[in-house]
Amino acid sequence: MFLAVASGKGGTGKTTVAVNLALSLETQVQLLDCDADEPNVHTLLSLDVTETKPVTTMVPRFDESKCKRTKECAKFCPNNAIFVSEKGITFFPELCYGCAGCVIACPNEAIVEENRQIGVTHHGQAHGIDVVYGQLDVGEALVVPVIKAVKAAAQKDKEITILDCPPGVSCPLVESVHGSDFCLLVTEPTPFGLHDLKLAVEVIRRLGIPHGVIVNRAGIGDQEVYSYCEEEKIPILLEIPNSRDIAELFSEGIPFVTRMPEWKAKFQNLFHEIQRRLTQ
Repeated sequence: MFLAVASGKGGTGKTTVAVNLALSLETQVQLLDCDADEPNVHTLLSLDVTETKPVTTMVPRFDESKCKRTKECAKFCPNNAIFVSEKGITFFPELCYGCAGCVIACPNEAIVEENRQIGVTHHGQAHGIDVVYGQLDVGEALVVPVIKAVKAAAQKDKEITILDCPPGVSCPLVESVHGSDFCLLVTEPTPFGLHDLKLAVEVIRRLGIPHGVIVNRAGIGDQEVYSYCEEEKIPILLEIPNSRDIAELFSEGIPFVTRMPEWKAKFQNLFHEIQRRLTQ
């Protein structure tokens, strides 16, 4: 099973849920941190990294001796990553999406492709869990190839793969949850939480992924999230209270199920409920 943990906004507790769920399951688990802009699964698990792999994308390399300044490459580029003048070619690699259109558009075969590193994936183990997380290089903007590299590291022999997804509802989230069997949407009972939950639900529904909600920091806001889920027939599968003990453990980088063992059974019941819903 591929189980995505997502949210419409940051700071709702996606990583908290993903890590504590992974630690609670008595089965072979792999945990993929797809939030390559700000990965933090490894900090909660004190991960021992055993392997680091580069993530690259294809970018153009220009042969000035062949270039006739037709500007066809610049005209084609949808991201304005190429500027051609009589003095030469200026290329902005951070804007390049690696579509190779410029290579095709050039009538003089003055452009070829080459690899350029944009990030890395880190692999390791913690508490018997195989962990992979991606990390975008500083100054880079193209995060989706890093997410793809993280997902490509999924091991087929694991019974469950948990994906800690990036916040928001844009391309990084879509790439992360694509192909998942179920999506847990983590929210908080506040106006902001409800607003972004609605956006996330719309995306997940368009992708056709079964989903349910976890309410984190329950008790801090109002009942609007509960009313919305009831109206939309979205199951609330778990509530995590606004607990000082949980918050203090998180601030120390300690997953709370390791100190509050009664929560292991709650996360196990959560997983069994997901399995039940998928087999209905």
